[in-house]
Amino acid sequence: QVQLVESGGGSVQPGGSLRLSCAASGRTFSNNAMGWFRQAPGKEREFVAVIAWSGSSTYYANSVKGRFTISRDNAKNTVYLQMNSLKPEDTAIYYCAATPARYGGSRSSEYNYWGQGTQVTVSS
Repeated sequence: QVQLVESGGGSVQPGGSLRLSCAASGRTFSNNAMGWFRQAPGKEREFVAVIAWSGSSTYYANSVKGRFTISRDNAKNTVYLQMNSLKPEDTAIYYCAATPARYGGSRSSEYNYWGQGTQVTVSS
């Protein structure tokens, strides 16, 4: 059974940092692009970042560019999202996802495996 399991969420004050992890099991995703999405209360799920299969290429939503960094460790079948300078508007459930392709984009329809999500709350 293929699973993507996110961890590392929590509550943090504005300006703080969190590092999310997404561990895959059931198959390797070393040849697949991996992405992070988020969904805030009352809003649609939105793209955050994507990393190519080799880690050589990344792409970010404008809202997180310069603050978030996506990375991966294919030996561990794990993708990460380092989040710095967090803002209240970053509060959301964060999901990791895998696409069948080596290079992914920002559309959720490109991704066919999804985790259950981890809550991130930024509040003073």
